[in-house]
Amino acid sequence: MTLQTPPIKPARFEDGRTFTVAGLGERYGQATLQQIPTLWQRFEQHIGRVPGQVGGETYGVCCNGDGQGNFDYIAGVRVQDTDSLPAGFQHVELKARRYAVFEHHGSLDNLKATFQAIWKDWVPVSGETVANAPEFERYGQDFNPDDRNSVMEIWLPLESK
Repeated sequence: MTLQTPPIKPARFEDGRTFTVAGLGERYGQATLQQIPTLWQRFEQHIGRVPGQVGGETYGVCCNGDGQGNFDYIAGVRVQDTDSLPAGFQHVELKARRYAVFEHHGSLDNLKATFQAIWKDWVPVSGETVANAPEFERYGQDFNPDDRNSVMEIWLPLESK
């Protein structure tokens, strides 16, 4: 008998507010996804030291997708403004909009499976339309990528109903 995992469901729906994320960014595709942790390692030394940083959460923002599987990814933090950012930093403004928020529990080694479940299992049957806008990962201040009990969130932008 094969055990089936329960279908993925959003933990909740949120009306997100406008805010800006700033950090280090690179362009990725399906062949280079495994390099994203290296970007986080480079950014880690800046956490808590970014001028204008707001709060202790970190964000992984996917934006500027080209429909071919390529996108920009920014490992960053929320900032008040972008005037004093260090050289080489990128930023993106996340507009106020409606989101489906999914939780990923445990190791980041399984994060790809969570994203696949969202896009291949939930989106096609959800009745929702994904907006052409950045999606992001939100890591709480106490998130530990090595702790199997850690939880992070994936915020998927939706068109308003």
